[in-house]
Amino acid sequence: MIMIDSLTSCEDIKNMADVLKAEVNKNIVGLEDLIDSLTISVLVGGHVLIEGFPGTGKTFLASLFGQSIEINSNRIQSTSDLMPSDITGTQIYNPKLKEFEFRPGPVFSNFVIVDEINRAPPKTQSALLECMQERQVSVEGITQKLDEPFMVIATKNSIELEGTYPLPEAQLDRFLFRLIVPYPDEQNETEIIRRKIKSLPDLTPQISKSVINDGKSLIHSNVKAEKNIIQYVSDLVLHTSNLPKVVLGASPRAAVALLYAAKGYAAVTEGRTYVLPDDVKAVAFDVLNHRLILRQDALLDLGDTDNNSAIIYLQKLIKECIDDVPVPI
Repeated sequence: MIMIDSLTSCEDIKNMADVLKAEVNKNIVGLEDLIDSLTISVLVGGHVLIEGFPGTGKTFLASLFGQSIEINSNRIQSTSDLMPSDITGTQIYNPKLKEFEFRPGPVFSNFVIVDEINRAPPKTQSALLECMQERQVSVEGITQKLDEPFMVIATKNSIELEGTYPLPEAQLDRFLFRLIVPYPDEQNETEIIRRKIKSLPDLTPQISKSVINDGKSLIHSNVKAEKNIIQYVSDLVLHTSNLPKVVLGASPRAAVALLYAAKGYAAVTEGRTYVLPDDVKAVAFDVLNHRLILRQDALLDLGDTDNNSAIIYLQKLIKECIDDVPVPI
């Protein structure tokens, strides 16, 4: 297969996304929607938090996605003793030159996988804030720009609490999506076992680095959102503050993220040059679910049949929000 190295239209973006999904699907089963979301994120300049139970393929998915694109990729394994300089880099004395020189850390890459991000202490987590928002690194008073495209994919286990640190709201708000990886159904689990018995095929980069930058420019300039769509996005985000059991609703950054994600969804899944309300609805949960702060007694509203899950409660709240806000005509 010939590598895709140019894009000229939103239809080309959809074709590129289909090629990328087909390549990743050679080694992973049943996560097509998540692959689309990763594609949307890298094309609109976002970052992704992947959350799920241990063993559901979070890091594997992130790694496969990175291998399918011809870009530089680094992986950071979060631990309790990880230091900020282990991420950003530090000044090292060079005895030959008799001066200090900067040794870049793993964040100086196009694609950074931060595995089990909540195992890193708060001081180290904060080293990612500037990288994710301003796409730059400041060390010893010197600021350096990161190469584009730049994307952080962080993974987080849903149930492991020992030796972990909560992610601050300011950091959560910098992720475009929080994607929830479910347990596979019976058919997919059988297919996973069958594939693991065999040797998995090698992945070959299908997309060049320049294509990602081209796709980003195409989406932001060619995919149009009319005034009524922008108003709809604004109304949805504002209404999150009025939801029951919500202490703090989504921020203005969330509104921008929701619009960008909807534009990406229109291009990646349909090859469209305009945004529909259904595009906004399709990405609303993944964009908003990590940005709402619930009251401590929120989960008491759930019965035993609802599995007492915060994710299920958030799904209900965001569905209520979508149902309450009038759809523009």
